[in-house]
Amino acid sequence: MTTWFISDLHLSPARPDITGLFQRFLQEQAIHADALYILGDLFDAWIGDDDTSDFVAAVQVALRQLTDSGVPVYFIAGNRDFLIGPRFSQITGIKLLKEPSIVDLYGVPTLILHGDTLCTDDVSYQRFRKVIRNRWVQKLLLALPLSLRMRIANKLRASSKTQQPLTEQQLRIMDANEHAVRELFIEHDVQRMIHGHTHRPAVHQHRLPNGEMAERIVLGDWYTQGSFLKVTATERELIVSPLASDN
Repeated sequence: MTTWFISDLHLSPARPDITGLFQRFLQEQAIHADALYILGDLFDAWIGDDDTSDFVAAVQVALRQLTDSGVPVYFIAGNRDFLIGPRFSQITGIKLLKEPSIVDLYGVPTLILHGDTLCTDDVSYQRFRKVIRNRWVQKLLLALPLSLRMRIANKLRASSKTQQPLTEQQLRIMDANEHAVRELFIEHDVQRMIHGHTHRPAVHQHRLPNGEMAERIVLGDWYTQGSFLKVTATERELIVSPLASDN
């Protein structure tokens, strides 16, 4: 009786080590699970369901093998792969969830989301998110030729790699806002939340206005290691797994 949660894998052809670890996880751990939840940024960039590259096909096959085995896989879009749509769902067998969603996790109502909506101090990003998540803007993006979308994605990736290291103040702005977290707990009347996005794996305790305590579990990214949350009826555990050595 185990449910797994992952996020922020940022899979790309440039990092076969991460893709390999993901495929092994599906074949060796997730295959025995009650369910797998992917909370966004499965891909470093998703340019549309019409991408038929070998890299994308390999990931789709791995997910299809898992869902065909009887393990349900659920997906909430992240800020890098919000264009994943019905065709990807049909090919892989995964179920697309709205954000946020509440799931019954062994008797505990649990709120799940990618997590970028909690970073309300990052005002410029929230403005950008509001525009880019507009369904008409997305229709316009998907109407562009696949080759052009690929060039745009590559340019954005190259730009992100050339950025200077973030300052402590920038890191704080990009983290989850305490008020936003509490408001979400209150709005959905739950005492457990799971999300990714911030790349700061941890388990946080929050005191709500009614005096009750709520738990927020943050998933880690997969840049330097694999990061997994294992939940059973009696425990939850954040697990890290090393990437394959180049040697």
